[in-house]
This record gives sequence, C-alpha cells and structure tokens, in this order.
Amino acid sequence: MLAVVNARLYPITSRPIENGALLVDGGKIVAIGASAGPSASPTSVSGVPIPPDIQVVDAGGGYVLPGFVDAHAHLGLWGEWYGWAGQDGNESSSANTAEVRAIDAIYPEHTSFKDAVSGGVTTAQTTPGSGNALGGEMLVLKTNGHGRVVDQMVVRNPSGMKAALGENPKRFHGLVQHRAPSTRMGTAAIIRQAFYKAQDYQRKLAAAKDDPTKLPDTDLQMLNLIKVLNHEMPLRIHAHRADDIVTAVRLAEEFAVDYSIEHCTDGAAVAEFLGSRHAKVNLGPSLGSRGKVETRALSFTNAAVLQAAGCHVSIITDHPFVAIQYLVACAALSCAAGLPEEEALKAVTINPAITVGVGDRVGSLEVGKDADFVIWRGHPFKVRSKVEKVFIEGRQVL
Repeated sequence: MLAVVNARLYPITSRPIENGALLVDGGKIVAIGASAGPSASPTSVSGVPIPPDIQVVDAGGGYVLPGFVDAHAHLGLWGEWYGWAGQDGNESSSANTAEVRAIDAIYPEHTSFKDAVSGGVTTAQTTPGSGNALGGEMLVLKTNGHGRVVDQMVVRNPSGMKAALGENPKRFHGLVQHRAPSTRMGTAAIIRQAFYKAQDYQRKLAAAKDDPTKLPDTDLQMLNLIKVLNHEMPLRIHAHRADDIVTAVRLAEEFAVDYSIEHCTDGAAVAEFLGSRHAKVNLGPSLGSRGKVETRALSFTNAAVLQAAGCHVSIITDHPFVAIQYLVACAALSCAAGLPEEEALKAVTINPAITVGVGDRVGSLEVGKDADFVIWRGHPFKVRSKVEKVFIEGRQVL
C-alpha cells in the first residue's frame, strides 16, 4: 500500500482539496480526500484509516493531479532521431490500409515514452499516420513501457480506426505516387466505398451463420471496418480545414458510426455545427507553425470557442509534431487564450480519457481508478513549475 499526504489535490471531477491525501492499494486508488491528523503524517484519508508501516509519500504541499492523457500521438511508431528505420506510421502501399494495427509496430524502448513521463503524461492513444484515407487501428497504452513488452502497456486495443481527409492523402498518393486519391472528393469516395464493402461483407457473414459453406474469404480490411460499424471502436478522422471537418461528420453520420475529429484546426469556423452534435474534438497540435495551407487558422483560441459551443474538447500534441512532454504547455496556452482553467485541465485529463474509451480507469483521481498521478512543484500551468514525481498504477516511474 501507499499513502500520499500533504497534497493540494486536483481530482478533476470534483473540487480541489487543500491538505488532501490519497491511499493506494493494488495499483488502484482506495481513498481520496481530506486527511485527519498532522499534514505530514495523517491518520486517515476521508475517514479511511491509514495502516501503519506502509510507504508514505509526503507531497510537501505540492499539486497532485491525475496523469495527463494525450488522445492523439504517434508514440513508439515514428519520429525522433530514428530516421527511415523507425518510420512505421504510414503503410503507404495503398490508400486504404484498414487492415493494419498500430500494436504491431510499437517500439517500447522508443524515446518518446520517457519524454511522456517527464511531462506528466501517463496515458496516450497512439495512432497510425494520416497518409492514407484509411490508415488502420490505433490503441491506448500506458507510457511506462520503456524496455517492456508492448502488450503489457495496453489499456485498450483497438481504440479506433484512423481515417484522413485533406492534404495528406492527396500528397502521399496523388502527388507522390500518381494514383487515387488526388482530390478531396476522391479521398471521401475511398472511405465511403470501403464502408459500403464492409456492409456487404457483414451481410455475407450473417448469411453464412446457418451455412458455413457460404462464408466469404477472410478479408482483414473488412473485419476491422465491421468493428466500426458495430460501434466496437470509433472512426477517428484527421481533418484540419472547415470543409474537411464537415465532410468527416457527413461520412460518419452516413454510416451511423461513432467518431472523433482529429486536429480540427479550422473548427472555430464551424463551431456551432460541431457543437450541435456535441462532437468529440482532439484539438491540435497548436504549439508550432502553420506548416501547410490547411493549418492557416492555427490558434490557441480555438479550444475556448469549441468548448463554449458544446464540443467535448481534448488537447493533443500529435507527437512528434509537438513533443509530448509539452502537452501541459498546450493546455496552459489554451487557458491563457480564453479556455477556463477547469476546462483546460479537463482537456488533458478526463476529456481525452473518455474520448479514447478509458475514462473508467484514468483521467481523474477517484476511488477505484488506476493510481496514475503526478506530483507537481507549482501549478502545472505556471512556466517554472516542474514534474517532481510520477506514479503509474501506484508504482513510481519518475
């Protein structure tokens, strides 16, 4: 067991607690709240006695928050200094690679995992890139996997099917390889055609239940897309420009699938449209330059506009495009640009946890959830604050 005492607790889903404490057992939070007794050696947590002779961590009055969650990154897949040998984010042999799975390419010793922990990020959704109209399955994992087996890091697999609209598929395929798609309508058509084929395949499987001789040949693309049709995982659609964002919603609604909008750089232009649907938006990366035409509307004000319109906003780094350890900076700058502090904290904790389907385990400090928490020396949104200690499932990893 472990007790963290003398803490300024930010549970996220409830009000902050001064001189708070939390009690951990078996990697889970078993008690959280105000402590009784001296601040550095309390006798109980929210009425639950602290057993004698257990490990006690004195937070020294520091801020204790849940580990941050990045809803869109490429941890372990590509980026950093690995060069072409480590570029495993886009299977560019086809514009539709719905059959591939990110888990098969995750490198647990990748530098990005250590960087994530250093910035207080304990959970991340890692995803194939946006080079293809359909890019494959993604997963959610804990970031304490340095040198471990990737399967031991998984929180949810799969957690979504990557789709992409806009400039990237046009460039990867139309411009570079001189094949479809070369236009935005071509990209949408590839996605649409794939889901119609998946519906046909689903009907064939149903028809074969009573007669196995009618079973169609195994098709990994179709089997993965059927998971989206069956609401086993959402479609996560890369879209920067306003018209691409609307196309993403159109496609998702056409097939009645769950979805999130990834990046949503021009989202403020269609905020009312997205808000009317309470759309899940994974917003970013915002800490950088306008690297292509469709990111001309890049601004930290977008989070406040989308949140006020009724969207479910998560702030992302899209690591390596913004280093994952600076997720907190992205949230702080969004706060400075108008997003209320409480909402900015939610945008890197409980909101992304819910969006990626693991809100029952992480994203807030609550009894029964994983003991993933960070002790900060100073408020996380202050530039001179620093991560002091990081715990994942009750084990100190920094």
